[in-house]
Amino acid sequence: MKKNNVYLLLICLVSAMGGLLFGYDWVVIGGAKIFYEPFWGLEDLPVLRGWAMSSALIGCLVGALLSGRWSDRYGRKKMLIIASFLFVLSAYGTGAVNEFTWFIFYRIVGGLGIGIASNISPVYIAEVAPASVRGKFVSLNQLTIVLGILMAQLVNWQIGEYYAAGSATLSVESIEWAWRWMFWGELVPAGLFFILAFMIPESPRWLAANRQLDKARLILARIGGDDYAKQTSSEVSRLVTEQKQQSNWKQLFHSSVRKVLIIGIILAIFQQWCGINVIFNYAHEIFSAAGYQVSDVLMNIVVTGVTNVVFTFVAIYTVDKWGRRNLMFIGSIGLAVIYFVLGTCYYCGVSGWPMLLLVILAIACYAMSLAPVVWVVLSEIFPVRIRGMAMALSTFFLWVACFFLTYTFPILNESVGAAGIFWLYGGICLAGFFFIRSKLPETKGKTLEELEKELIK
Repeated sequence: MKKNNVYLLLICLVSAMGGLLFGYDWVVIGGAKIFYEPFWGLEDLPVLRGWAMSSALIGCLVGALLSGRWSDRYGRKKMLIIASFLFVLSAYGTGAVNEFTWFIFYRIVGGLGIGIASNISPVYIAEVAPASVRGKFVSLNQLTIVLGILMAQLVNWQIGEYYAAGSATLSVESIEWAWRWMFWGELVPAGLFFILAFMIPESPRWLAANRQLDKARLILARIGGDDYAKQTSSEVSRLVTEQKQQSNWKQLFHSSVRKVLIIGIILAIFQQWCGINVIFNYAHEIFSAAGYQVSDVLMNIVVTGVTNVVFTFVAIYTVDKWGRRNLMFIGSIGLAVIYFVLGTCYYCGVSGWPMLLLVILAIACYAMSLAPVVWVVLSEIFPVRIRGMAMALSTFFLWVACFFLTYTFPILNESVGAAGIFWLYGGICLAGFFFIRSKLPETKGKTLEELEKELIK
């Protein structure tokens, strides 16, 4: 098969901009909290601090659920366009408000965009990419997520430096404006995504599953040639004909689908409960507990962001060579060891660069394994007719897990401290290792149709 790599890369990158906005919108609040918390008077209110950080997850949950059924019915492209519009609306609104209630409202709007993009972007890429490079191209979505995270960290750092100007205390101007510009910085990539989302084609596998074979073959032919187009569209059409059912939520709980659905849900929960996101969302507290001053925190956050990007490239290079299972093994057991050491260091009062090094190692381990590979596996294991809904349900549980992780961190930090928290996450990662070893099938090098025949019985 002769692949049109340039065309494939371009349409995948546009879809993956959903990941870029996902990363930016998700992490920008971590740097902005230093400024908006005194603006809203939240410093001594841990419950409201947790609500401000986690409120977007309400939107994520709703967006993930709605986008599944809607994308199966109306197409992947339309949902990407809706997500891009929600990102634009949230970016402007969050930075413009003067009341905490409206701040929460626009965070939830942004969460809707995240929920839709986190579901649809990897599905779209998996459905346009040939089997031999599918892992690599789906991992592009994770690359754009970490680039969005790094972009938010850099924007936060530079705006924070400008307004704080090395001062030990925050000025009235910085409290008023720094956090607003951090959110408004999202308008540029969100606007670009909104424009470009209209220019990509619909998913050819969705078109074939919905009896639009001529359109599907045209897109598939541009990706991999006429023979590839004919074979793929015919295979998708045959599988859909055999199923003889319209997409509905009841199909998700059919005995033939139950096994892969449980695997998908547990992997989605595990990706969050492995604990790495608290490092991004609560970096200020984590580095402060490690002995760093406020002036060093934003720079340390940028260091973690760069690490995240670099090791995502490792995942892109290895996911179609080493396989999904092997990378998941590395991630789960690696994080378990690092967390146990990190928790012990907190317990013993270690501070300074050793703590930063351990945090960097944890992020590196996560970035080359659990972060991208879970999205790859979720985009591969479900049958085409209900892929959007199954992915949506898995993503829904991912955001439920993320909500509890994010909301409970300030409370746990006050009750058991950093040491206890990281020991807890280490135990979860160890349990995840044993689940992956016993339940996760290898999916590399197989077409989505081959995987459907093997896994759905």
